[in-house]
Amino acid sequence: MQTTTLSFANLHNYGDLFANMLRARHETFIQHAKWDLPEADGMEYDQYDTPASRWIAVHEFGEVLAGIRLTPTTTKCGIYSYMIRDAQRGLLDTIPEDLLFDEAPVAPHVWESSRIFVSPRVPAKQRMRVQMSLIGEMTNSARALGATSVICLIPEHGDRWGRRVGLDIDIIGRVMDIGGAKNACMQINLSNKLH
Repeated sequence: MQTTTLSFANLHNYGDLFANMLRARHETFIQHAKWDLPEADGMEYDQYDTPASRWIAVHEFGEVLAGIRLTPTTTKCGIYSYMIRDAQRGLLDTIPEDLLFDEAPVAPHVWESSRIFVSPRVPAKQRMRVQMSLIGEMTNSARALGATSVICLIPEHGDRWGRRVGLDIDIIGRVMDIGGAKNACMQINLSNKLH
């Protein structure tokens, strides 16, 4: 099993890995979870898949097992910035505007983690190992990009799971029903695990 952080600057070095990650997102979010998301040629994408973002892929023998997208909170593309902030600004009708307790951050040391998934094809006995690889690469990549924290919108008990795998994680928003699932915004503090 390998982990790779992709960017527009390096994805040409990894063959079909980026396209395979978008295909795995399609399978996970559109086919399995039944989310109504943009798609083309069997790949899921949205307005946040820009050169400003990075993508972490856990993969083996050409199959993407898990992935995360990292986006700087300072990014802008037309009217969009990053998902959590845009939801708070009322630009996303599928996520409530009052998802955060405070104003969404815009700072070079804060990145957003989104489109977090583990493929439904990953067997239960392998899921924890895949999740640990994904979180390890995400924290290393975020730190390398200058992040001291990462914010995300994840299942409501993600903070408990995060603590079990060694993350310093805080709830920064209310629990919401999004598409039949309970979710909340959380912040992963990376500053006290720099070494």
